[in-house]
Amino acid sequence: MAYNATNPIIVQSDKSVLLEVNNDHYEAARDWLARFAELEKSPEHIHTYRITPLSLWNAASSGLTGQDIVSALEEYSKYDLPGNVRVDIYDYILRYGRVKLIMRDDALLLVSDDTPLLVEINRHKRMQPFIIRRVDDLSLQVDASQRGHIKQVLVQIGYPAEDLAGYVDGAELPFHLLPVTHSGQPFGLRSYQQQSVEVFYARGEASGGSGVIVLPCGAGKTMVGMGVMEKLQTATLILTPSTVAVRQWITELLDKTDLSPDDIGEYSGLVKEIRPVTITTYQILTHRKRRVDDFPHFKLFNERDWGLIIYDEVHLLPAPVFRITSEIQARRRLGLTATLIREDGRETDVFSLIGPKKYDVPWKDLEKQGWIATAECHEIRIPLPDEIRMEYALADQRNKFRIATENPDKLKIVRQLLIKHREDTVLIMGTYLDQLYEIADAIGVPLITGKTPVRERQKLFDQIRQGEISKLVVSKVANFSIDLPDVNVAIQVSGTFGSRQEEAQRLGRILRPKKYGLLAHFYALVTRDTRDQEFAAKRQLFLTEEGYRYEILYDHEVADYEPVVMDVEAGQPASRLLPASATVIDTEDWSTRK
Repeated sequence: MAYNATNPIIVQSDKSVLLEVNNDHYEAARDWLARFAELEKSPEHIHTYRITPLSLWNAASSGLTGQDIVSALEEYSKYDLPGNVRVDIYDYILRYGRVKLIMRDDALLLVSDDTPLLVEINRHKRMQPFIIRRVDDLSLQVDASQRGHIKQVLVQIGYPAEDLAGYVDGAELPFHLLPVTHSGQPFGLRSYQQQSVEVFYARGEASGGSGVIVLPCGAGKTMVGMGVMEKLQTATLILTPSTVAVRQWITELLDKTDLSPDDIGEYSGLVKEIRPVTITTYQILTHRKRRVDDFPHFKLFNERDWGLIIYDEVHLLPAPVFRITSEIQARRRLGLTATLIREDGRETDVFSLIGPKKYDVPWKDLEKQGWIATAECHEIRIPLPDEIRMEYALADQRNKFRIATENPDKLKIVRQLLIKHREDTVLIMGTYLDQLYEIADAIGVPLITGKTPVRERQKLFDQIRQGEISKLVVSKVANFSIDLPDVNVAIQVSGTFGSRQEEAQRLGRILRPKKYGLLAHFYALVTRDTRDQEFAAKRQLFLTEEGYRYEILYDHEVADYEPVVMDVEAGQPASRLLPASATVIDTEDWSTRK
């Protein structure tokens, strides 16, 4: 067996891939692996990836071939590639698109050049309910109303269909993006935004029109959505995670397009406007009085002749919306997200019902180009106070996590970090409300939770945008679709178990490019040697895959820690020197200090 000690990866026959971190080729190998494998573990020295059918199908849909993947693995592997892995890579890549959905004479057909495969699909019991008749050796007529369900089943049995059945045009909506915004700023899509629009649009052919664009938080996914809307010139329904996100979409559309206020409708808990561009929330769509009732707001999908449906933060799509999406496959569908990871494991439903990944840019690439802020990530490990250790020892597993996460000594570290970042704009982020109320009260900073009225939330967000306040405590409601460009420090005091998507979204709150080239700092406060630390390692997986490394600090090291800042004149990072005595925050009102 050939051996190359300088290479960083070992590919194993179970399709796991081990990546050596302390290797000169680590970054290049990592960037390749991220395109066709899933990161499972990322301890200090060896990261573990896994090659799966879904990861390969997404790679295939974005243009990678089996030869591309095999060549990359061979280039960076210490040992020869196991024969079964090589064969399976080619096999699964070639499975994508071996069957196709097309329209012919107003009938939906499932077609393939492989007659035995089509016979196998025709006889599969899970496909039986959808097959109308066998047309010939190379085609089956299937139920057009079940287009989404058919694609789901085909993914489940291992032969994902390429959907070439086309889409309805939808009601016409002429409009244009503006070269200069109404607020007076020059505007145009960045190169990667334009590329993602073109890949999705695919010259208007049936091969385009459905799929997911994956871009980092702060990279302008909303602009991509507007670019696709301009391409299609059609009535559009936009689904978002919150009412605040609805208002932000409206603000952007009114500022950067020639659409009028009469063209744009808000469909939320307070307002029910249905207009050529209608923006709603997942929450209102899935609202019903009783669990046994139908979803009354699903009628929105049929209220207009929509030509495009945009799923903002598609990784949050609730299960009931998958159901209705399976029934509207004739509408073009655009998913926007920073990560395809779903904590409920329904990535295959995103793939089959919204569409495959069409475009993806590594976070670090956009950071190098200056489109998102350079970020420093830190994990600060804090011991559990002696008086709480017995309570922790006696608790069940779920309560262990909460006890550890709500470690009261995290407040001391928050105070120390605020002294270090006294000139910065800071979000203190968490999951458990009791903890957040205590922190907000202790440091005199406003708090936003799910109970905060939308108008008050918007007022506080506007205040931090305008520099009237520089510190804010926020719960999970601020995880998504909040545009706070000047926030450059995030302190996470608690997270949702091992949620990788949440960690990515929270870092994303501080990735907007900063004035004067300021660095962004992300601090995860973790109780050491507890469930909190275990789940923190899982939360960090996605960002590790994207190229971020967490500097580990212990609580006693924070006093002497000096945040790295950008020296604007020198154009490079530098240390911000603080007095050695500046180790704890005083009791002044941080909510009004800039």
